[in-house]
Amino acid sequence: MSRTLLIILSVAEAALLVAVLAVALKRIQIRLTRIGEGLGTLGNALAGVESGHLRPLGQCTRDINAKLEVILGALPGIAQKAAIVASRRVR
Repeated sequence: MSRTLLIILSVAEAALLVAVLAVALKRIQIRLTRIGEGLGTLGNALAGVESGHLRPLGQCTRDINAKLEVILGALPGIAQKAAIVASRRVR
């Protein structure tokens, strides 16, 4: 083969490689755009769930925690009384 033909084939191969890479990158861009749109939709849906369903639970959990703190505060006294009762039952 002549030197000119090899140069032309090399340039054509490089151009083909660039074209294939450009097409592949474009397809990746399209897929990532679709994924981004889906994630945006998901984010909006989760924000709606949070504001509509989870926010009211905040006060309920605070009320429950307050009652549990009262119970927790009473436990040492109950434990002491249980120890006294247990010591009386020892035979």
